[in-house]
Amino acid sequence: MSVYSQVYEGKAKIIYRTDNPQVLLADFKDDATAFNAQKRGSIINKGKINCSISSHLFQQLEKIGIKTHYIDTPQPHQMRIKAVKIVPVEVVVRNIAAGSLCQQTGLPLGTVLKQPLVELYYKNDQLGDPLLTRDRLFLLELATPEQVDTINHLALQVNEFLRGFWQQCGITLVDFKLEFGLDSQQQIILADEISPDTCRLWDTAEADPDRRVMDKDRFRRDLGNVENAYQEVLQRVLQAVNGKT
Repeated sequence: MSVYSQVYEGKAKIIYRTDNPQVLLADFKDDATAFNAQKRGSIINKGKINCSISSHLFQQLEKIGIKTHYIDTPQPHQMRIKAVKIVPVEVVVRNIAAGSLCQQTGLPLGTVLKQPLVELYYKNDQLGDPLLTRDRLFLLELATPEQVDTINHLALQVNEFLRGFWQQCGITLVDFKLEFGLDSQQQIILADEISPDTCRLWDTAEADPDRRVMDKDRFRRDLGNVENAYQEVLQRVLQAVNGKT
């Protein structure tokens, strides 16, 4: 596979063209950002860890019929992916109150929601990725009503699978972010990544509100041991996946 020019560089990945116009190469970076890139740093081996976790989770999701952009991993920090047109909407699924949900609603941290909450945000760094109403989403023509319904349905399916999977890993899935794209057949498929960068993960066996954190909140909140937490998540994922084979 020949790699050509850079298509896009985001906070966590660089995307390159390949000799196949339907295939792109995602290079996962060790860079870490928080608060809309106002805080910056680096996490050792984050690129390799997130690439590996995402690859395994995408493959597991494919097995239950959820289409993703994943093709394979030619290098530990690289993922070959299907070329998609990203829908400019970030989808957040919440199972437990944390982060901005607590700040904006007053719900106590750790409140278990009666049912999963799906929120849609405008994927626009300049505007601070604001929370969208359906009417605003349609006003901005970010997606069609049918696409939004599909995205909501897929997000809940992904949540149902991930909650069970992380539970097998001894991890509680608090909330997570997804992105979707349109493939060459104009079908909505899962894109981006699923990792400690995009999921809020708590060690189920740990009661302490700081020690239980196994995700990027360790970086956001200066809790330390960020690399160890990411590595522990990867090890538990590998154990769960190998246990299924």
